[in-house]
Amino acid sequence: MKKETKQERADIINKSIYYMYKYIDTNITLDELSKLNHISKYHYHRIFKEETGDNFSDTLTSIRLQKAANLLISNRLSTITEISINCGYTSHSSFIKAFKKRFHYTPSQWRKGSYKEYTKQLLDEKDIKPLNLEATIKVNEEMHCAYIRHKGYNKNIKYTWERLRAFAYELNISNFDEIGLHHDNPSITPLEECRYVAAISIPKDIEIKNRISTFTIPKSLCAVFKYTGKYGDIINLIRYIHHEWIEDKGYEITTLPSYVKYIKNHFIDNDEFEIEINIPIKVI
Repeated sequence: MKKETKQERADIINKSIYYMYKYIDTNITLDELSKLNHISKYHYHRIFKEETGDNFSDTLTSIRLQKAANLLISNRLSTITEISINCGYTSHSSFIKAFKKRFHYTPSQWRKGSYKEYTKQLLDEKDIKPLNLEATIKVNEEMHCAYIRHKGYNKNIKYTWERLRAFAYELNISNFDEIGLHHDNPSITPLEECRYVAAISIPKDIEIKNRISTFTIPKSLCAVFKYTGKYGDIINLIRYIHHEWIEDKGYEITTLPSYVKYIKNHFIDNDEFEIEINIPIKVI
């Protein structure tokens, strides 16, 4: 396959998945995304399957349900119907059916505490540690980023970060932030299924001619936590924020992804990290 073809395919997948997350509350269709990428439905579906290993509809359903499962835990004052609508479901019954098929519990059972049993299936009890952290509430300005997607939350992310640093060197970018986007809550999503994005901040006017794509993290109100730890601790930190800290704070978590700003990046510098984790929120 030619280098240009690989670039085109990477752009199609990156643009499509970014679109799914950005417009998760809308009725996203195969027609819509094939037109967005200026190719036929048949060609689009084939590329999507070959590049991701999953078909379009399964990927979209997974994104919707993972987001809904997290919001059912964190956003206690939103109704199940409101959360299902925010995640793109127009039929309450179809949402309940799809949710139970994916998580083995109804949304109501999940919200009442079944998610704790589900978490125990994914995490060892020794990995669930008590935390007592406070956040700074502030407005984060938008950031233009170059990024690479990584399927799974594991130590192989190291190679993704090395590639981004090499990319920054080639473009003579010496002053940049390293950002990790966590689309999924790893305490309720198997680590091999978690969608992680490694990104670096770049100038808006820079021209890119390889398989690395760009996006903009929008301006948003965030709860910001500073934390130091070692590999694996971020999983418990995300669990704590979404399952415990948010309760009774007067905020709800939005559908925008949480993101980490690395002061010390444990994936390539050493096994310890120093981070600021930013959780997009809204006032209730």
